[in-house]
Amino acid sequence: MGRSADAREGVTAFIEKRSPHFAMRPSADMPPFYPVGDERAVLALSSTALLCFISLCSCFSMGAFSPLLPEIGRAGALADWQLGVVAGALGFARMATAIPAGWLAGRYLGTTLCASPALMLAGTVLLAASSSFSVLVLGRLILGFAYTLGTVSGLIALLLDDRGPGASVRLNIFEFSAMIGVLGGLGLVGLLPGHWGWSLSLLIASSPLLLILAAVPSIRRRFPDASRAPETRASRTSDVGRGDRMSVTLWTMFAVGIVLALAWSAVSQFLLPLRGTREFGLDRGGVSGLLMLAQLVDLVALLPVGRLADGLGRTPVLGFVIVVLGLGTAAVGLGSFPWFVAGCACFGFGLAGWMLPVGVIREHTRAEHLAWRMGLYRVGVDAAMFFGPFASGLLGEENARIFVTAVGGLALVVGGRLLLTPSGRRAAEV
Repeated sequence: MGRSADAREGVTAFIEKRSPHFAMRPSADMPPFYPVGDERAVLALSSTALLCFISLCSCFSMGAFSPLLPEIGRAGALADWQLGVVAGALGFARMATAIPAGWLAGRYLGTTLCASPALMLAGTVLLAASSSFSVLVLGRLILGFAYTLGTVSGLIALLLDDRGPGASVRLNIFEFSAMIGVLGGLGLVGLLPGHWGWSLSLLIASSPLLLILAAVPSIRRRFPDASRAPETRASRTSDVGRGDRMSVTLWTMFAVGIVLALAWSAVSQFLLPLRGTREFGLDRGGVSGLLMLAQLVDLVALLPVGRLADGLGRTPVLGFVIVVLGLGTAAVGLGSFPWFVAGCACFGFGLAGWMLPVGVIREHTRAEHLAWRMGLYRVGVDAAMFFGPFASGLLGEENARIFVTAVGGLALVVGGRLLLTPSGRRAAEV
């Protein structure tokens, strides 16, 4: 300690009766990412802001795709099953790469955060320049892998700075920024002239990806590859009472996540755009407006649903939200136009429950098993994101309406099961 530059400066300043001029840097043996003093709070806030910026800009292209699906089908003379494969390819890639992406992000955090927008841009350009069914599918597969890298890396970066209740707030803000990005992509596509081709519209709506590429130097500085490994302890007070086996509650949360993903992918990625265009005569702007309605209801309901879950418990609130999701999904599948619009609103409200199953899983999982169980959860959810539009496409638009309605019925059953649990009944009585 006596040989350090700051120690010598302190002694010299004392002898010379002047103020010391310390380097104000951590010791050489401290990790480069370890914050000192009040800098921890500042770094946590700025890191969250940067991650939210990445998430927001990345999701523009996701929001832009759905309204363009009918035009993609007409331009390529694609059958419904081919449209289903193109839409579901993103979910298939996310399912197949969820666990590898987690492994990469855990070891090369900065690299994966920078690689995600680069791959996303490559997939978008390939998709827009494609002239065949196979290239369309390849572009969506690349986009799915890129989305997985970005989402998993962002979650890992947030969870590495877990500070108790603050972590939940940061996760909600992260999800909120993604929904804003989807909404921005929907709005931008709806505002672009209808006579512009879908390729040009997709490229313009996905242009915020260039902002992430411009921020790559900042991302590399803030999130180095040599990131902290999650802290492991033999026993933690917060994990007391949490078992090592999969309980009925955990399996139920897996089922809820799958139902949510099935409803979201089958409705927004296939049936809503096609039924709105073919049956109700909506143009690109009309389809974007309905998707924006669902997204706006989701945004408005997100924070109140979270507050209710904190006060009443996640399980009963999740049960109510899933019931509303089931009603909205069924209305989108079989309802006339007024019910179709009302179903979009209820569908959006149901999507406000996306993060609640994750919170319940955390409540019933020991820290050392959390990563593995969350990986399994993501595989199930992403598999449902693939299967929703894929099955709808194989069935064709008419039969897809029945399939989507059946998903709505499944949501009603799962939501009713949650409401009828002892904790759900007690909360309802209060």
